[in-house]
Amino acid sequence: MRIARFSTGEGVSFGVVEGGPGEEFVSTVSGHPFGQVQFTGERFPLSQVKLLAPMLPSKVVAIGRNYAEHAREMGNEVPDEPLIFMKPSTSVIGHGEAIAYPTSLSDRVDYEGELAVVIGRLCRDVPVDRVKDVIFGYTCANDVTARDLQKKDVQFTRAKSFDTFCPLGPWIQTDLDASDLALTTTVNGEIRQSGRTSQLINDIPALVAYVSAVMTLIPGDVILTGTPAGVGPLDIGDEVSVGIEGIGTLTNKVVSRD
Repeated sequence: MRIARFSTGEGVSFGVVEGGPGEEFVSTVSGHPFGQVQFTGERFPLSQVKLLAPMLPSKVVAIGRNYAEHAREMGNEVPDEPLIFMKPSTSVIGHGEAIAYPTSLSDRVDYEGELAVVIGRLCRDVPVDRVKDVIFGYTCANDVTARDLQKKDVQFTRAKSFDTFCPLGPWIQTDLDASDLALTTTVNGEIRQSGRTSQLINDIPALVAYVSAVMTLIPGDVILTGTPAGVGPLDIGDEVSVGIEGIGTLTNKVVSRD
Protein backbone atom coordinates (compact mmCIF):
# COMPACT_ATOMS: atom_id res chain seq x y z
CA MET A 1 0.00 0.00 0.00
CA ARG A 2 1.30 3.44 -0.94
CA ILE A 3 0.38 6.00 1.73
CA ALA A 4 0.66 9.66 0.69
CA ARG A 5 0.22 12.94 2.48
CA PHE A 6 -1.14 15.54 0.10
CA SER A 7 -2.85 18.87 -0.35
CA THR A 8 -5.69 19.77 -2.69
CA GLY A 9 -5.49 23.46 -1.86
CA GLU A 10 -8.30 23.06 0.67
CA GLY A 11 -6.36 21.30 3.40
CA VAL A 12 -3.97 18.43 4.05
CA SER A 13 -5.08 14.81 3.91
CA PHE A 14 -3.70 11.29 3.88
CA GLY A 15 -4.58 8.92 1.10
CA VAL A 16 -3.78 5.65 -0.62
CA VAL A 17 -2.20 5.93 -4.06
CA GLU A 18 -3.69 3.45 -6.49
CA GLY A 19 -3.47 2.77 -10.21
CA GLY A 20 -0.63 2.27 -12.67
CA PRO A 21 1.93 4.78 -14.00
CA GLY A 22 0.22 7.77 -15.56
CA GLU A 23 -3.17 6.71 -14.20
CA GLU A 24 -2.61 7.03 -10.47
CA PHE A 25 -5.24 8.48 -8.18
CA VAL A 26 -5.37 9.14 -4.44
CA SER A 27 -8.20 7.73 -2.32
CA THR A 28 -8.54 9.85 0.82
CA VAL A 29 -8.54 8.14 4.21
CA SER A 30 -9.87 9.49 7.48
CA GLY A 31 -7.75 9.93 10.57
CA HIS A 32 -4.09 8.94 10.59
CA PRO A 33 -2.84 5.96 8.57
CA PHE A 34 -0.84 4.64 11.53
CA GLY A 35 -4.20 3.41 12.76
CA GLN A 36 -6.82 1.49 10.81
CA VAL A 37 -7.27 2.90 7.31
CA GLN A 38 -10.84 3.97 6.52
CA PHE A 39 -11.65 5.38 3.09
CA THR A 40 -13.80 8.50 2.89
CA GLY A 41 -14.95 7.95 -0.70
CA GLU A 42 -13.08 10.99 -2.04
CA ARG A 43 -10.70 10.35 -4.93
CA PHE A 44 -8.36 12.72 -6.76
CA PRO A 45 -6.13 12.22 -9.80
CA LEU A 46 -2.55 12.23 -8.56
CA SER A 47 -1.70 14.91 -11.13
CA GLN A 48 -4.17 17.28 -9.46
CA VAL A 49 -2.82 17.15 -5.91
CA LYS A 50 0.40 18.38 -4.32
CA LEU A 51 2.37 15.64 -2.64
CA LEU A 52 3.84 16.66 0.71
CA ALA A 53 6.44 15.00 2.90
CA PRO A 54 4.69 11.70 3.70
CA MET A 55 5.13 12.19 7.44
CA LEU A 56 6.23 14.87 9.92
CA PRO A 57 8.79 13.00 12.02
CA SER A 58 9.73 14.06 15.52
CA LYS A 59 13.29 13.12 14.57
CA VAL A 60 15.31 11.81 11.65
CA VAL A 61 18.08 9.42 12.67
CA ALA A 62 20.69 8.91 9.96
CA ILE A 63 23.37 6.27 9.55
CA GLY A 64 26.77 7.20 8.19
CA ARG A 65 29.20 5.04 6.21
CA ASN A 66 26.83 2.08 5.93
CA TYR A 67 27.96 1.14 2.42
CA ALA A 68 31.61 0.04 2.22
CA GLU A 69 32.30 1.71 -1.13
CA HIS A 70 30.91 5.03 0.10
CA ALA A 71 33.08 4.90 3.22
CA ARG A 72 36.12 4.31 1.01
CA GLU A 73 35.27 7.08 -1.46
CA MET A 74 35.16 9.51 1.44
CA GLY A 75 38.54 8.30 2.72
CA ASN A 76 37.06 6.65 5.81
CA GLU A 77 37.24 3.22 7.36
CA VAL A 78 34.09 1.16 7.74
CA PRO A 79 32.93 1.76 11.34
CA ASP A 80 32.83 -1.16 13.78
CA GLU A 81 29.22 -0.33 14.69
CA PRO A 82 26.54 1.92 13.16
CA LEU A 83 27.52 5.58 13.07
CA ILE A 84 24.43 7.61 13.93
CA PHE A 85 23.70 11.30 13.63
CA MET A 86 20.53 13.42 13.58
CA LYS A 87 18.76 15.68 11.13
CA PRO A 88 16.12 18.05 12.55
CA SER A 89 12.46 17.79 11.65
CA THR A 90 12.72 21.26 10.09
CA SER A 91 15.00 19.86 7.37
CA VAL A 92 12.18 17.69 5.98
CA ILE A 93 10.50 18.56 2.68
CA GLY A 94 8.45 16.54 0.20
CA HIS A 95 8.58 15.45 -3.41
CA GLY A 96 8.66 18.41 -5.78
CA GLU A 97 9.72 20.94 -3.15
CA ALA A 98 12.94 22.91 -3.58
CA ILE A 99 16.26 22.21 -1.90
CA ALA A 100 17.56 25.61 -0.78
CA TYR A 101 21.31 25.95 -1.34
CA PRO A 102 22.80 28.20 1.40
CA THR A 103 25.28 29.92 -0.91
CA SER A 104 26.45 32.43 1.70
CA LEU A 105 27.52 29.62 4.04
CA SER A 106 28.55 26.68 1.87
CA ASP A 107 30.45 26.16 -1.38
CA ARG A 108 29.72 22.43 -1.71
CA VAL A 109 26.30 20.82 -1.26
CA ASP A 110 26.03 17.10 -2.08
CA TYR A 111 23.20 14.65 -2.76
CA GLU A 112 23.02 11.33 -0.90
CA GLY A 113 20.24 9.00 -2.05
CA GLU A 114 19.00 6.64 0.66
CA LEU A 115 16.29 4.21 1.70
CA ALA A 116 14.31 5.57 4.66
CA VAL A 117 12.59 3.40 7.26
CA VAL A 118 9.38 4.83 8.77
CA ILE A 119 8.55 3.71 12.31
CA GLY A 120 4.92 2.83 13.01
CA ARG A 121 4.82 2.09 16.74
CA LEU A 122 6.17 3.56 19.96
CA CYS A 123 9.17 1.38 20.73
CA ARG A 124 12.42 1.04 22.60
CA ASP A 125 15.00 -1.77 22.87
CA VAL A 126 13.50 -3.64 19.93
CA PRO A 127 15.03 -7.11 19.44
CA VAL A 128 16.25 -7.83 15.92
CA ASP A 129 13.64 -10.54 15.45
CA ARG A 130 10.80 -8.11 16.33
CA VAL A 131 11.86 -5.18 14.14
CA LYS A 132 9.32 -5.97 11.43
CA ASP A 133 6.57 -5.36 14.01
CA VAL A 134 7.55 -1.70 14.50
CA ILE A 135 8.16 -0.69 10.87
CA PHE A 136 5.28 1.09 9.13
CA GLY A 137 6.94 1.24 5.74
CA TYR A 138 9.65 2.70 3.55
CA THR A 139 10.24 5.80 1.46
CA CYS A 140 12.97 7.50 -0.57
CA ALA A 141 15.27 10.04 1.03
CA ASN A 142 18.00 12.48 0.08
CA ASP A 143 20.45 13.20 2.91
CA VAL A 144 21.55 16.55 1.48
CA THR A 145 24.90 17.58 2.97
CA ALA A 146 27.02 20.73 2.99
CA ARG A 147 30.21 18.75 2.46
CA ASP A 148 32.64 21.60 3.08
CA LEU A 149 31.01 22.33 6.44
CA GLN A 150 31.06 18.65 7.37
CA LYS A 151 34.83 18.59 6.83
CA LYS A 152 35.33 21.91 8.60
CA ASP A 153 33.22 21.10 11.64
CA VAL A 154 34.31 17.43 11.92
CA GLN A 155 30.93 16.48 13.42
CA PHE A 156 27.87 16.46 11.17
CA THR A 157 25.24 18.70 12.77
CA ARG A 158 25.53 21.92 10.81
CA ALA A 159 26.27 20.24 7.47
CA LYS A 160 23.18 18.03 7.66
CA SER A 161 20.67 20.33 9.31
CA PHE A 162 19.80 23.19 6.97
CA ASP A 163 16.12 23.67 6.20
CA THR A 164 15.17 21.56 3.14
CA PHE A 165 18.16 19.20 3.55
CA CYS A 166 16.00 16.09 4.08
CA PRO A 167 13.65 15.46 1.13
CA LEU A 168 11.37 12.45 1.77
CA GLY A 169 8.81 10.83 -0.51
CA PRO A 170 6.97 10.59 -2.73
CA TRP A 171 4.96 8.31 -0.40
CA ILE A 172 5.35 5.45 2.09
CA GLN A 173 5.28 1.91 0.72
CA THR A 174 3.95 -0.31 3.50
CA ASP A 175 4.05 -3.73 1.82
CA LEU A 176 7.66 -4.31 0.84
CA ASP A 177 10.65 -6.56 1.45
CA ALA A 178 13.40 -3.96 1.63
CA SER A 179 16.33 -6.34 1.96
CA ASP A 180 17.48 -6.18 -1.68
CA LEU A 181 16.15 -3.16 -3.58
CA ALA A 182 17.84 -1.21 -6.35
CA LEU A 183 18.58 2.42 -5.49
CA THR A 184 19.48 4.99 -8.15
CA THR A 185 20.25 8.70 -7.84
CA THR A 186 20.22 10.90 -10.93
CA VAL A 187 21.12 14.55 -11.43
CA ASN A 188 19.53 16.16 -14.48
CA GLY A 189 18.77 12.67 -15.76
CA GLU A 190 22.34 11.37 -15.44
CA ILE A 191 22.91 8.39 -13.13
CA ARG A 192 25.26 9.30 -10.28
CA GLN A 193 24.56 6.54 -7.74
CA SER A 194 23.55 2.93 -8.29
CA GLY A 195 23.42 0.44 -5.46
CA ARG A 196 21.30 -2.15 -3.70
CA THR A 197 20.05 -2.31 -0.13
CA SER A 198 21.58 -5.78 0.13
CA GLN A 199 24.95 -3.96 0.21
CA LEU A 200 24.17 -2.32 3.55
CA ILE A 201 26.88 -3.15 6.09
CA ASN A 202 24.29 -3.08 8.89
CA ASP A 203 20.92 -4.26 7.62
CA ILE A 204 17.56 -2.76 8.53
CA PRO A 205 16.77 -5.03 11.51
CA ALA A 206 20.23 -4.37 12.96
CA LEU A 207 19.83 -0.60 12.52
CA VAL A 208 16.40 -0.37 14.13
CA ALA A 209 17.55 -2.52 17.05
CA TYR A 210 20.69 -0.41 17.50
CA VAL A 211 18.94 2.97 17.32
CA SER A 212 16.06 1.88 19.57
CA ALA A 213 18.57 0.79 22.21
CA VAL A 214 19.70 4.43 22.35
CA MET A 215 16.43 6.35 22.08
CA THR A 216 12.68 5.83 22.10
CA LEU A 217 11.19 5.86 18.60
CA ILE A 218 7.67 7.12 18.02
CA PRO A 219 5.30 6.69 15.06
CA GLY A 220 6.50 8.70 12.10
CA ASP A 221 10.15 8.77 13.11
CA VAL A 222 12.54 8.10 10.24
CA ILE A 223 15.79 6.17 10.04
CA LEU A 224 17.99 6.89 7.01
CA THR A 225 19.94 3.72 6.24
CA GLY A 226 23.01 5.16 4.49
CA THR A 227 24.04 6.06 0.96
CA PRO A 228 25.90 4.05 -1.68
CA ALA A 229 29.02 5.25 -3.48
CA GLY A 230 28.80 8.03 -6.03
CA VAL A 231 27.91 11.06 -3.90
CA GLY A 232 28.72 14.40 -5.48
CA PRO A 233 27.91 18.09 -5.70
CA LEU A 234 24.71 19.84 -6.67
CA ASP A 235 24.44 23.19 -8.39
CA ILE A 236 21.63 25.73 -8.39
CA GLY A 237 19.14 24.73 -11.07
CA ASP A 238 19.90 21.00 -10.84
CA GLU A 239 17.11 18.44 -10.58
CA VAL A 240 18.01 15.49 -8.36
CA SER A 241 15.98 12.27 -8.18
CA VAL A 242 16.26 9.28 -5.85
CA GLY A 243 14.48 6.19 -7.17
CA ILE A 244 14.06 2.98 -5.20
CA GLU A 245 12.68 -0.25 -6.61
CA GLY A 246 9.20 -1.01 -5.31
CA ILE A 247 8.68 2.49 -3.89
CA GLY A 248 8.95 5.23 -6.52
CA THR A 249 10.99 8.32 -7.27
CA LEU A 250 11.63 11.41 -5.15
CA THR A 251 12.51 14.49 -7.22
CA ASN A 252 13.60 17.95 -6.08
CA LYS A 253 15.12 21.00 -7.75
CA VAL A 254 17.93 23.06 -6.26
CA VAL A 255 17.44 26.81 -5.77
CA SER A 256 19.46 29.50 -4.04
CA ARG A 257 18.44 30.24 -0.47
CA ASP A 258 20.12 33.64 -0.54
